[in-house]
Amino acid sequence: MAYVVYIIPIMMEKIKNFTAKIAIIGLGYVGLPLAVEFGRKFDVVGFDVKTDRLEMLRRGIDVTLETSSEDLKAAEFLRYSNDINDLRDRDIFIVTVPTPVDEHNHPDLTPLIRASETVGKVIRQGGIVIYESTVYPGCTEEDCVPVVERFSGLAYNTGFFCGYSPERINPGDKTHTLTQILKVVSGSTPEVALQVKALYDSILSAGTFMASSIKVAEAAKVIENSQRDLNIAFVNELAKIFHLMKIDTNDVLAAAGTKWNFLPFKPGLVGGHCIGVDPYYLTYKAQALGYLPEVILAGRRINDGMNEYVATRVVKLMIKKHQQICDSRVLILGMTFKENCPDIRNSQVPGVVRALKDFGCKVDIFDPWADPEEIRKCYGFDAVNDFSQLDPEAYDAVVAAVAHRQFRELDWSAFNKPQRVIFDVKGFLPSELVDGRL
Repeated sequence: MAYVVYIIPIMMEKIKNFTAKIAIIGLGYVGLPLAVEFGRKFDVVGFDVKTDRLEMLRRGIDVTLETSSEDLKAAEFLRYSNDINDLRDRDIFIVTVPTPVDEHNHPDLTPLIRASETVGKVIRQGGIVIYESTVYPGCTEEDCVPVVERFSGLAYNTGFFCGYSPERINPGDKTHTLTQILKVVSGSTPEVALQVKALYDSILSAGTFMASSIKVAEAAKVIENSQRDLNIAFVNELAKIFHLMKIDTNDVLAAAGTKWNFLPFKPGLVGGHCIGVDPYYLTYKAQALGYLPEVILAGRRINDGMNEYVATRVVKLMIKKHQQICDSRVLILGMTFKENCPDIRNSQVPGVVRALKDFGCKVDIFDPWADPEEIRKCYGFDAVNDFSQLDPEAYDAVVAAVAHRQFRELDWSAFNKPQRVIFDVKGFLPSELVDGRL
């Protein structure tokens, strides 16, 4: 134990003097901005198993658009690698790999476990591993730490230490960027928590909030997005009810929004790497403990069912205009999970496409932000990102699924024909232009 007491002030001194050597495991939407910011001040290795991703970054190109070429150049102490030997001299490891769910909506910890194995193979006495990936409360210490122990031969909280600082990256958001977001931090001992806090404070303008334990920090992350999921589910259910009442949901929300404490949520498709996933991590853990989380799962059922609801609304509108549904042509505008970003992870728009295809429609997809090859690889759909490749006259229905700025600026007169259905999922088009919206 005397060694542990000795190692703590040494690591803090390294952090304060910017001599701590850092490894970022995973260079996606979360890891890369982190590597860039730390790479301005610390010796950083950005580690990723995707060779093509590393090559693009070396050329100064970030396809996620979360960092610019100028940002990448400014990180003068950052280098990229997929060689585990480049991690052997690191003091601190920050794990930022994805934590998806499987086809049964159960947590898929495979990337997290593999990252923990990698860290375990190289971490040295006194090293710290900090997890940022979204998990259920207890996962870091119950699932990840034993893996690091097994592969390193070191004991937890004597040989190596742990922290948890949940990511709060909002893809496409250029206001709430990494350095401008208050970050929750935690550590496996009070001393380590202070080190983790000092580390993040060194790059964050907004500062940090120290949680009382790793478990508390994990829980805070999953409820942040579960809360948003439930609020959106509520307005999605309202949209269904108000449609039956022949009331415009946007008009109702605008009126209700005049009250000072009304929360401004809007109906829509709920996707992405967080809101559509995190609640399942919480409900999985709750059910493992013998509790059935009815409210959270009800919200998930509503939001997961919105893609089929949208497709059914579109088909019904087409029938009202006496269109033949089988072999009709439908144009989907947008495939990303949100506006003005290229992120297609866990997008709910593919569900709309599949439902329309089940009705017999022929569906084309246009998204100026998304990579057509990524769409084909992830969802099996062909798509275009150039409007000139489309014939606006060819479609029986147009579904504005994502509110990209290019769609807001589009000349909608080319689509506005009497027999054509225009459906606005995000409620950003003038009401007189559309036949239906949520």
